[in-house]
Amino acid sequence: MEYKVLPFVASINNKGNSGHSAKQLEDLIKAQSLDSWEYVRLESVSTFVQGDSGCFGFGGKPGYATAHQMIVFQKR
Repeated sequence: MEYKVLPFVASINNKGNSGHSAKQLEDLIKAQSLDSWEYVRLESVSTFVQGDSGCFGFGGKPGYATAHQMIVFQKR
């Protein structure tokens, strides 16, 4: 079995139309299915970005957690 993972970043207008992001996901799934890729699931991948202590402790930036959405497809 073969797998493919693509990032998914929904683009929402300033009115917060969440239905638009669902349409974006649907369009991506349909486009991949044309190449025989089957949708498996949408995963959230969390990571921690290390902070920067800055030069001599000045201008340092704290670390932070971030999450990315990944779409998983498979080919049998």
